[in-house]
Amino acid sequence: MYTLPRTSTTDMEVTSIRLERELKERLKDLAKNQGYQALIRDILWNYVQQKSGEYRPQFSPEEIRASLSATAQQEERCVLTGKIIHPQEPMLLGLTSNGDLVPLSLDSLDN
Repeated sequence: MYTLPRTSTTDMEVTSIRLERELKERLKDLAKNQGYQALIRDILWNYVQQKSGEYRPQFSPEEIRASLSATAQQEERCVLTGKIIHPQEPMLLGLTSNGDLVPLSLDSLDN
């Protein structure tokens, strides 16, 4: 997950959000030493960046373990090149070393 530079907590506003107890516990488990509030901030920033078109994941070809042929069902952005993949366009799905499937343009793995 992309992590933004840290902002001092004194520069943040306090916001209350209601979460199911199980969700909060699972976030704590996933966050480990980072803390679940920092994890939630990272998740929210990633969402905002993806929706605004500003998101640029930092992946390298070495992190792609395998690729599968696919067809885009909606607009996607290649995680290696940033190239836009249009709906109904052929693409690849790359399996990362973390087990995530990420969108890849057809020429993104060419050496």
